[in-house]
Formats: sequence, C-alpha cells, structure tokens
Amino acid sequence: MPKINVEKIQSLTGHKDCLYTIIEGEQSNLIYTSGGDGLVVRWNLDQPDLGEMVAKVHNSVYALAIDQQAQQLYIGHNFEGVHALDLLTKETKNSSKITDNYIFDLKIVDNQIYCACGNGQLVILDKQSLQLINKLKVSDASLRSLDFNKTSNELAIGTSDNTIYILDISGKPKLKQKLDAHTNSVFTTKFHPHLPYLLSAGRDAHLKIWNTLNYNLEEDIVAHMYAINNISFSPSGEFFATCSMDKSIKLWDAKSFKLLKVIDKARHAGHGTSVNKLLWTDHNHLLVSVSDDRTASIWNIQTEN
Repeated sequence: MPKINVEKIQSLTGHKDCLYTIIEGEQSNLIYTSGGDGLVVRWNLDQPDLGEMVAKVHNSVYALAIDQQAQQLYIGHNFEGVHALDLLTKETKNSSKITDNYIFDLKIVDNQIYCACGNGQLVILDKQSLQLINKLKVSDASLRSLDFNKTSNELAIGTSDNTIYILDISGKPKLKQKLDAHTNSVFTTKFHPHLPYLLSAGRDAHLKIWNTLNYNLEEDIVAHMYAINNISFSPSGEFFATCSMDKSIKLWDAKSFKLLKVIDKARHAGHGTSVNKLLWTDHNHLLVSVSDDRTASIWNIQTEN
C-alpha cells in the first residue's frame, strides 16, 4: 500500500455562510466555490489569499457547472433556476426558471445540461440557450447527485428515496436500472474513471461499489461515522476521497478500496463541521474541500510507494 502524506496549505475565508459546492475553473489552477450566502467566488490556487466574487444570487447555491471552452459558468440558483454567467464579462447571458425548488446538481453532457431537482424531476436544457429540452419525473423524492459514464452513455442519479436510477441517455433518456442502493438518501454517485464500477454513498455512511457490467453490489463498506456527502477521484484515478458530516476526509485506494488516510481536525487542522464537497484538482494534485464552517481548505497530497 502506498504511504500518503498530507499537508494543509491554506484555508480560504470570506464566505458568510456554509459552503456547499466547488468546481474546477477554466484553468486547472482556478476554482469556484458557492453556498448558503449566494456568493460565487473564483480562487487562484497559486495565489489563494485573493478570492474574487464573480456573482451574487439571492438564494443558496448547491450546484455549479462550467463550460471551460466557452468560459461560461452555470449557477444552480435554488428556487430560481439556472443562470449562465459569461466569465469574461461577469454578466448573465441567459437564465431559465426550470423549478421553484432546490437544484442539487448540474452535469454538462455534450450540448446539454442535466439538472437534478428537489421535486424529483430531471430537467434537461440546451447548453447555449438554456431552452427546455425535456423534463422527466424520476422520483417522488429529491434528486441529489448526477454522474455520467462516457463509455456507456449512462447517467447515474442518486435520490432521497434511497435509490440509484441508471438512465441510458444515448438517445431519448430511458430507465436502464433501478438499484435499491442504501437505507437512506443517496448523496453522491461517481463512476470509476478506469474500472467498471460505480461508487455511491449517502446518509447511511456506507460506501458501496457496484459492478457496472451488471450493477451487482461488489462491496459495502462502513466508511464514516455519519453521512457521506461527496466522492472525488484523484486526477490519475489511483485514489479517491470521501467527505462526511463527521467532519473528516478519507483517502482510499481506488483499486483495492482500502482506507489509506484520515484527514481531520485533530491530526491535520481539518474542518470543524460537516465537509460537504471535494475537488481533487489537476493543479499539482491539490485536493480542495468545502465545509459548513464557511471555509475551503487546500490540501497537498503526496504519495510514496
């Protein structure tokens, strides 16, 4: 097993409420954060002291997505819909009031944006115009997470009815599999970048590994003490990280699914409250976490064989 060394580089401060989401920007050294204060802030990982506000919306933000080539940022504005922001001018290009509910996740696939909504609907928008393409009622409970498998053209949807829905989106979306996945809400779904697996986790604190060839359950790991909020793979795909309401981040081997390292407040000056989302960046392999404590933390992760 490789040895993992962790160094906390910096905490990013300035948000006035819990942080819920983080994405990579138009360059690998840029990231965007947002949360309960409705601020969308751009940070440069080479100069992390200086956060730049690029947008302010009235309600909380759980989901962001970016079209790096077009330099356009999509903001899931709870109760108000999706806003498209031009990153060069910082002006709103388009907006679409797709729902008066929560927007828990956004995923760009080709020229479409898939929106996971709190009313159980999957809303599909045209990326350029934000015009409605389709609206599907997937569940009676909230859709909490989306992930896309390019190889199989499958969309994995984690929901608050404890289920994972696998949709074939190669044409008109159709249900392919329905997995009775967890004993409580499914907060995160993530396809393995190299192996035929889907990882899922949620409120029951279990990490589950599904074989995507038949969607049989391969492993069921009691991974955290409380709800697991997110999963993020390293750029190489050799490792992944989980974060939890138990205030910890855990690093795992992506082949054996063995725990390698725990990052917490006592050992690494980690977060003092729930860790809500992770981004393992391409920029020097830095891992960034966001939390209810209103901060983002930058972690330098080094491995030794």
